[in-house]
Amino acid sequence: MTVPAVSFEFFPPKDLAGSFRLWDTVQVLAPLGPRFVSVTYGAGGTTRDLTRDAVATLHSQSGLNVAAHLTCVNATREETLEIARGYAAAGVSEIVALRGDPPKGAGGFTAHPDGFADTCELITALKDAGDFRVRVGAYPEKHPEAADEQADIDWLKRKIDAGADEAITQFFFSAETFLRFRDRAAAAGITAPIIPGILPIENWAGTKRFSASCGATIPAWLDSAFETAKRDGREDLLATTVCTTLCTRLVDEGVEALHFYTMNRPELTRDVCHALGVTPKVQLENVA
Repeated sequence: MTVPAVSFEFFPPKDLAGSFRLWDTVQVLAPLGPRFVSVTYGAGGTTRDLTRDAVATLHSQSGLNVAAHLTCVNATREETLEIARGYAAAGVSEIVALRGDPPKGAGGFTAHPDGFADTCELITALKDAGDFRVRVGAYPEKHPEAADEQADIDWLKRKIDAGADEAITQFFFSAETFLRFRDRAAAAGITAPIIPGILPIENWAGTKRFSASCGATIPAWLDSAFETAKRDGREDLLATTVCTTLCTRLVDEGVEALHFYTMNRPELTRDVCHALGVTPKVQLENVA
């Protein structure tokens, strides 16, 4: 089996305990030699400063290729581009450009009067502002706000045409979901790489809630399997098997890169990577 390239998503720490957890996650996964690691934004831009601090620290202390999330929510164009220029000055040239989730209770996305109306505008501005490599989101199943699946393909095409270099998908639980999406994207003339987003299942109840909020379909067999595994105390074993099987099928179908949503809990992601043949390549230097 071909060994895939991997990348990892982290979220910024909100307190001291979170900082230790992030660094523990980095220490576990950095030796696997990821193509890049990304740092998320909270809903409504709530972690903007935390994200900026985490990106700067990871970039300067870990030696990893860090991609910063940047959204259109609750900021003017100038405020957003100022953040991007700050990243560029610090040597961070990779951005994950997203529309962003609205603040809780907002009921939907509303563009800032002086902000970017959508991701396409943000991508165009980033490409004009500097030498950024830009990745965007993609939805292999219908986005909760989309009219239908074709609308998601159309939006992805517009983002790629605006200058995006790659796309990373929302997570999914069936390889066929991604493969059908890849076929539809190719039929629409999308030639940029589309990286499957993989969510190792650390907590089944939490995963079900997360899936419901973003429109990811849960196969009936998977729910039944986790209910049984919970009774038998074998949830971790099942989670590793399910994720490894999914990734193996994708690689067998020609997928060359995988992006793992780690939730800052690295052990399951590490175990799956090892099962796929992704073994330690580098040793991370001690970080302050």
